[in-house]
Amino acid sequence: MASPSRRLQTKPVITCFKSVLLIYTFIFWITGVILLAVGIWGKVSLENYFSLLNEKATNVPFVLVGTGTVIILLGTFGCFATCRASAWMLKLYAMFLTLIFLVELVAAIVGFVFRHEIKNSFKNNYEKALKQYNATGDYRSDAVDKIQNTLHCCGVTNFRDWEDTGYYSEKGFPKSCCKLEDCSPQRDADKVNNEGCFIKVMTIIESEMGVVAGISFGVACFQLIGIFLAYCLSRAITNNQYEIV
Repeated sequence: MASPSRRLQTKPVITCFKSVLLIYTFIFWITGVILLAVGIWGKVSLENYFSLLNEKATNVPFVLVGTGTVIILLGTFGCFATCRASAWMLKLYAMFLTLIFLVELVAAIVGFVFRHEIKNSFKNNYEKALKQYNATGDYRSDAVDKIQNTLHCCGVTNFRDWEDTGYYSEKGFPKSCCKLEDCSPQRDADKVNNEGCFIKVMTIIESEMGVVAGISFGVACFQLIGIFLAYCLSRAITNNQYEIV
């Protein structure tokens, strides 16, 4: 049986770990809420853009919603385990955090390896959307218009890409290619944006790669901190129980 002074030294350590882990778990829970909100927003607002990227990319919002929900549930479990000071529940919490970390690591590696395929997929789908373009509200046509209006671009590589489409042969350039609002360019190339959308979209993606990589690295390190705290608290609680005995 451990001395009373030894037990008195252990209790403040457990209290400190519990306080820090509760703060961590709350922040972790908030990230789940943010992912859930981003997934819902992406489903409502960005579905057209995902459809131009890849057919399977339309599932990205559902992945975010699912991940956010899992993190919320796991954060709630972690808070409960910390408050109960249950060693086995804390070990289970650390195991789940490790599993999520490994999944994120694999996803990051897959995204890096297949980044060129993502670019080619976007380009091919954008070319297909141009050839099938109509102004009646088709979801891909609507996505093309939104991209061209937002980025002030026209076509895939340049505005000449439209000349090979059925829409151009009937009506000319779409209004989303206009340099000015409410213009009717028809076949007048001087009134439309010259730059293609593919280069602009890829430039934006590549410019944000560093930010995304930094955030991903930060999230991974943050989860490693949670794994360490949960394991240390679990061990401290176990040791304290042995000391009492």
